[in-house]
Amino acid sequence: MEFADVVRRRRMVRNYTTEPVDPGVVDQILQHALHAPSAGFSQGWAFLRLDTPEQIHVFWDAATPPGAGVDSWSEGLRRAPVVIVPMSCKRAYLDRYAAPDKGWTDRDESRWPVPYWDIDTGMAALLMLLTVVDEGLGACFFGVPPERIPAFRDAFGVPEDYTPIGAITIGHRAPDRRSPSLKRGRRGLDDVVHHGHWNSLPNLREAR
Repeated sequence: MEFADVVRRRRMVRNYTTEPVDPGVVDQILQHALHAPSAGFSQGWAFLRLDTPEQIHVFWDAATPPGAGVDSWSEGLRRAPVVIVPMSCKRAYLDRYAAPDKGWTDRDESRWPVPYWDIDTGMAALLMLLTVVDEGLGACFFGVPPERIPAFRDAFGVPEDYTPIGAITIGHRAPDRRSPSLKRGRRGLDDVVHHGHWNSLPNLREAR
């Protein structure tokens, strides 16, 4: 598939069949994630791969508030035969930038304008989402409720210094309803691109 087609076809898929996913394809999805950029080549990420019915059940039990049950939002997602949980590790970045070639020995977090550990892990997640499309599959990235993170860690033995930035379901697409959010439509280039100066946008429209 051409790269432009992969980008154009990428969308969040919330409904899956029960057809299994080839483990070799999952290997490829994770391998591509390793090519994401990372500050200082810190690579402070980890990916929890869940691909058995038992593991998937434990995930949903841990990530869902008690008594919530299966709702219209999660029903289709729960059929996905694979869940990957990307996790970021701030410590890896603080350690890397305290190294002699970086020299931030004070490990002061205020040096970081944004949390690159989360951003880099998010870019790795995006590479997974794009690979999924290229493989003819569907995927959805969604958040793990903050109050459920301790239960998630306990369920899978995740160390305290690794934080899930979300979760990705992967599977074969089934027909589903379009998300109400899509009714908003995509913003166009003229709405988001400021050429050379923030106030240049109106001039850009007039020039066209």
